[in-house]
Amino acid sequence: MSDTWLPSLKTETPQAGFELAVKLARVGVKVTQPSDEVRSRLRAAYEQDTAQLMAASHVIAVHFQTVAAANNYWR
Repeated sequence: MSDTWLPSLKTETPQAGFELAVKLARVGVKVTQPSDEVRSRLRAAYEQDTAQLMAASHVIAVHFQTVAAANNYWR
């Protein structure tokens, strides 16, 4: 992953910050499992598993905390 895709954690609004948090989570999954085919196959398992969906929400929430702190909580 040599391309710079994240030049800053700064965002204009909390909504943009949340969208960045979601992207951080998605990129983390892609880096962990680079195969599109494997990710597609695994999706069928976790999309029906509430525990895994809650875990994904938790990861996004942690990323959002980081982005919010980097933006001084948009004050």
